[in-house]
Amino acid sequence: MQQAILLAKEAATKGDVPVGAMVVDESGNVVGQGANLREQNNDPTAHAEIVAIRDAAKNIGNYRLDDLTMVVTLEPCVMCTGAIVQAKLKRLVFSTFNIKQGAVGSIHDLIRDSRNIKSIEVISGVLENESTELVKHFFASQRTQEG
Repeated sequence: MQQAILLAKEAATKGDVPVGAMVVDESGNVVGQGANLREQNNDPTAHAEIVAIRDAAKNIGNYRLDDLTMVVTLEPCVMCTGAIVQAKLKRLVFSTFNIKQGAVGSIHDLIRDSRNIKSIEVISGVLENESTELVKHFFASQRTQEG
């Protein structure tokens, strides 16, 4: 998670919401990684999770990310949760809940929907305070710049 937090900090320096994500194997080796690139790429789909999934799929040569784990600093939104399900990841580990757009327990719980073909293990709260502070600081600085 500490590596994902570094990626999140990098996103913030480029004017984007500080979210970092990695796809790792059972040994903890990074297979793919990403940070929010929405602002930089003018791409509404360039969330950290999507960037990391694309990177991992390219690196392993397969869209099926079976037996791999997504590690991300913020609870995924609906779009990213759908991508996690479609990639067939084994596990999702996230840091802090996304009370405005979360789709893994905050607002929706798409990962644990019984209609999903595959069950995905979910672990939350890893380094939660650090990720929460990053997001709070980012939005506080945005309000200061606007106002």
